Amino acid sequence: MSNSYRVERDSMGELEVPARALWGAQTQRAVNNFPVSGQRMPRAFIRALGLIKACAAETNHALGLLPRDVAGPVAEAATAVAEGEHDEHFPVDIFQTGSGTSSNMNANEVIARLASEKAGVTVHANDHVNMGQSSNDVIPTAIHVSAALLVHEALIPGLDHLEQVIRDKAQALDGVTKTGRTHLMDAMPVRFSQELGGWGSQIAHARQRIEQALPRLQQLAQGGTAVGTGINAHPEFAAGFARAMKARTGLEFRPAEDGFEALSSQDTALELSGQLKVLAAAIMKIANDLRWMNSGPLAGLSEIMLPALQPGSSIMPGKVNPVIPESAAQVAAQVYGNDTAIAVAAQSGNFQLNVMLPLVAHNLLGSINLLANIAPLLADSAIAGFEVNQARINEALDRNPILVTALNSVIGYDKGAEIAKTAYREGKPLLEVALAMTDLEESELRRLLDPARLTHGGIVE
Repeated sequence: MSNSYRVERDSMGELEVPARALWGAQTQRAVNNFPVSGQRMPRAFIRALGLIKACAAETNHALGLLPRDVAGPVAEAATAVAEGEHDEHFPVDIFQTGSGTSSNMNANEVIARLASEKAGVTVHANDHVNMGQSSNDVIPTAIHVSAALLVHEALIPGLDHLEQVIRDKAQALDGVTKTGRTHLMDAMPVRFSQELGGWGSQIAHARQRIEQALPRLQQLAQGGTAVGTGINAHPEFAAGFARAMKARTGLEFRPAEDGFEALSSQDTALELSGQLKVLAAAIMKIANDLRWMNSGPLAGLSEIMLPALQPGSSIMPGKVNPVIPESAAQVAAQVYGNDTAIAVAAQSGNFQLNVMLPLVAHNLLGSINLLANIAPLLADSAIAGFEVNQARINEALDRNPILVTALNSVIGYDKGAEIAKTAYREGKPLLEVALAMTDLEESELRRLLDPARLTHGGIVE
């Protein structure tokens, strides 16, 4: 055997493991068995595994089951794992056994080795690090803990920032009236503040929907062990574990109301993913509105000019593209795809265990990360810095025949339609055509057709 390997043993026999690896035989078997994607479990998930093992050690010690000389080093090593000090020692592919057992044992083996070196005694991966636990409750717990932490620490702050930037931009542009559009066709005028205010409300409501899922996300499967009965766990373990996790994170974690549901289903993960998809739809709508308004600069709408961030073409000099909205739209599309995969995975709970847990973790955390990253980028690199093309906006408003809608209560729908069609056909400003086709004075028409006045709604008199 080469000096670059050592021999480790598990219940299936001996196996060569890289000499410098902190993991043991079971992790190595997973490395050998699942050369599938080359993608490892997300950092947020490894963090959650570390937190789980630290809280479990503290709880088992408090319950008199794990001596201090073992519990202390285990908790210390697990905390180091949570903080990212040993990420290179978590090599298991996402597409592994559906329970995530390989990732659980990866954490157990790494922590046991670190703790043994620290304590000067043998710390066993199963008997000590995994005491009172099963992969079947650890992995669902890790999904909930990692997702809850990412939502609280990254996604919610990102959405708050995006909404605030939108609201600030809306306020700054409150005095600017533009042509509204329905079916991508000219419609009655709106103020920029009204259009952007709609975006802000979309983001606010998306955040509220996500927050409404958090009480269920913060229920933890830990304590259900193998099938939900809690076999081999102290009766007070689940409650003590939740208290320990709350103390470490500041979040209101608590034991699952039903351990059998917590192990066999991923309904809460799917619920959260669905709300992330709603947010993605809002992001897609905002991104596409920005792209349309920025289109041009000569042959498009050209209502706004997004910040110029990079050359837009390798062949067409001077071209600048809406790169941030395009990035945001791609993020939204990926979140849609992740949600579909999570939906398939969530229905794969066969009897007492869901068997697509690593896929759920990967896709759910991927969606949260993408949305948390794109929200401030869209805010700061697109919305905050775009400029309004006032001349182009005024030109479109002046020639918008749909403003005749404001005359409905004065001249009637049919006469208004005749005026609008004439203005379209002859390419003349609406005011000019209305003067020729009605008995209304120019001053009265200007008052009735004032675009800014029309943005306040109500019956025009």
